[in-house]
Amino acid sequence: MMPTSELVDPAVRTFVDALNANDPAAVQAAMTGNATMTDDGTPRLLGDWLQREVYDTHGRMDVIVQSPDGRDLIAEYTNEQWGGMNTRWHFEVVDGKVAHFDTGQAGEPPYDPTSWLGQP
Repeated sequence: MMPTSELVDPAVRTFVDALNANDPAAVQAAMTGNATMTDDGTPRLLGDWLQREVYDTHGRMDVIVQSPDGRDLIAEYTNEQWGGMNTRWHFEVVDGKVAHFDTGQAGEPPYDPTSWLGQP
């Protein structure tokens, strides 16, 4: 797994660190006020999703690989509800904060960045 200190994009690094700390205020501060997200291609209510998938279940991202710009990640995502699974994350950043992210199951390794970069 990759230490979050090696994440290239500062906004993504701040988001991942806040999520892993299970710190709602820090996660909120890492995002724009009107941030949005999708999960497996389906738009979700961001606050509800974070509460259910992260805070209530102690979610954690352990990054496996990142794109050169650091806005696309493959991570092992673990929480107390689902256990661990390989997930892909795509982040859109505006003014140094996460404005949107897409997440979903990544399938099995090996991960070829050309096959998943920018894919919702």
